[in-house]
Amino acid sequence: MAQDTGFQDPSGEVLAAAATTFGLLSSAARLHIVWALAEGESDVSGLAQRVGGALPAVSQHLTKLKLAGLVRSRREGRRQVYFVDDPDVVTVVQSLVGRLAEQEAAEAGRPRRLRGAGG
Repeated sequence: MAQDTGFQDPSGEVLAAAATTFGLLSSAARLHIVWALAEGESDVSGLAQRVGGALPAVSQHLTKLKLAGLVRSRREGRRQVYFVDDPDVVTVVQSLVGRLAEQEAAEAGRPRRLRGAGG
């Protein structure tokens, strides 16, 4: 029996849109790009250097992120500058990635145990 929590389930369309967004962010390269842009705007060459990707690959990732509405751009002279315009996207990415980075740092200070290892 379902418990009444006061929350309503989102529509199928909303869930599909969320799944698409999370699908785009499931690429480590695209997630790194959004992480970098959450800290400040950049052009494609600056992003390629920061994330360690080839310029054409970073450009393709930016195109996908832009088409999904996760990233926007504007022209400054001859270069295209990219930025994340949605504070909710920034919050989700920084929260999740930041939390995982903190967990990794905390675990680095103690010996790692494999699951199922004798003990």
